[in-house]
Amino acid sequence: MKRHLGIFLRGAGMGAADAVPGVSGGTIAFVTGIYEELIHSIKQFGPSAFVAWRRGGLALLVVHLNLAFVLPLLAGIAISLFSVAHLVVWLMDDFPQLLNGFFFGLVAASAVVVSRHPADWKWWHLLPLAAGLLLAHGLPSLMPLVTQLGNPDLVLVVGGAIAISALLLPGVSGSFLLLTMGLYGTVMQGIRGFDLGLIGLFGAGCLIGLFGFSRLLSWLLRHHHTATLQLLVGFIIGSLPVLWPWRELVRYQLGSEGQMIPLDYRYLTPADFAELTGDPARLPAVVALMLAGAALVLLISRANRPATSGSRQGADKEEGSDA
Repeated sequence: MKRHLGIFLRGAGMGAADAVPGVSGGTIAFVTGIYEELIHSIKQFGPSAFVAWRRGGLALLVVHLNLAFVLPLLAGIAISLFSVAHLVVWLMDDFPQLLNGFFFGLVAASAVVVSRHPADWKWWHLLPLAAGLLLAHGLPSLMPLVTQLGNPDLVLVVGGAIAISALLLPGVSGSFLLLTMGLYGTVMQGIRGFDLGLIGLFGAGCLIGLFGFSRLLSWLLRHHHTATLQLLVGFIIGSLPVLWPWRELVRYQLGSEGQMIPLDYRYLTPADFAELTGDPARLPAVVALMLAGAALVLLISRANRPATSGSRQGADKEEGSDA
């Protein structure tokens, strides 16, 4: 029961993070020690699940799908998404610097946690690190192309597939990619208003992206573990500019429904931000929240370090049994 509650709370943290543009639920999963178990569990949903059910019935299916882990995690994510959506919209509108400051500290500390070099680290692992940096920087500029697909239903499905894939990557925010696709407001309003049609289309895209991308990540973690971790570090570091609390939008385009899609920002010092925008920089409060976010990550990481190692060993055993 204690483990189930812990997994539920981790899911709630992932859901809260994914409601904030610029933050990834994958980062929360990594820091709290469940990332690799999450990836390998998602991979189990597929044809092999039917084989497990035929061989051992419901009991073996529950074990094969790791439902003791998956169900409380999904419950935490779902409840958090529906409950946090209102709070996030309010904070983004009224206190964007404070919200970004907290998550900037959280994500920066996450990069430190993930970048701790394992014993088999080699100099060439700098290459996937650089690739992650470049991809994190370039992905948002490509997202407005999704709106050119024309069909609104297809845009929702493709947007869902991309957003859920980003959820699995620490440092890449599905919410921010939705924002750059011009879909963030539409999806959040649909969730808050319980629009079943929109949720169904978006959910279908999420399922497609989830099952496809989880298999790729699982294979990479199994066969190229350290290189994949360095790629994830690149993604995390590359996402930090998106969370800088003092920035000014300098380039944008209008979506099909007239919504503003951000394309480029100018990053400012707190003093320049206050002078140019006329808004208070709130420097002491932002710095305090940055430190709080960083401290929270480091404490959680220290508490879950043995669990992280154990989850990977369990995943490796499961991979070996599947083979």
